[in-house]
Amino acid sequence: MIEQWQQLFPGEDTVGRELVERYSEPHRRYHTLEHLAAMLRVVDEHADLADDADAVRLAVWFHDAVYSPFATDNEEQSAQLARARLGTLGVPAGRIDEVVRLVRLTAGHAVAGGDRNGALLADADLAVLASDAAAYERYTVAVRAEYAAVPDEVFRPGRAAILQKLLDLPALFRAVPSRAEWTARAHENLRREIRTLLGAP
Repeated sequence: MIEQWQQLFPGEDTVGRELVERYSEPHRRYHTLEHLAAMLRVVDEHADLADDADAVRLAVWFHDAVYSPFATDNEEQSAQLARARLGTLGVPAGRIDEVVRLVRLTAGHAVAGGDRNGALLADADLAVLASDAAAYERYTVAVRAEYAAVPDEVFRPGRAAILQKLLDLPALFRAVPSRAEWTARAHENLRREIRTLLGAP
């Protein structure tokens, strides 16, 4: 992963290694280096859809840099970390502002019309929902592991409510050319998981 960081900042490894260490924290099961790498692949494949692909890449690197399953301000803390660290790397103020905005956007994935950077970032972050059935199952197992301390009777309805909100979004994916196919697979996965969580047939 550090090699990918150095594509953005040749020769820089202090901040890059800090981020790798953060995504490698032992309490993480889904919000890991694997998730980071998967998002970067989506951005790299569709970089032409963004107005500033490198700002989107930086937002990917920082969006889950601060992560605790039970915190409510992970995205804000991650945004502030991005501002602090990018400021030491000589990144122009305008790009830092954009990265911070994008990191905050991942809190709810609310993307305004015409926000090409935000649309690509949100699609990359939610791409796991459009995985094949086996990969989606691994994702759900990892998410459950991150919330292992939460009893089933609390986790199941809470998780189902979150998934229903995703199902209810007017547009789950906004930028990728295959968004219709991604949406169909994601909706199937989400509905199946909700049925499992609620014990429905």
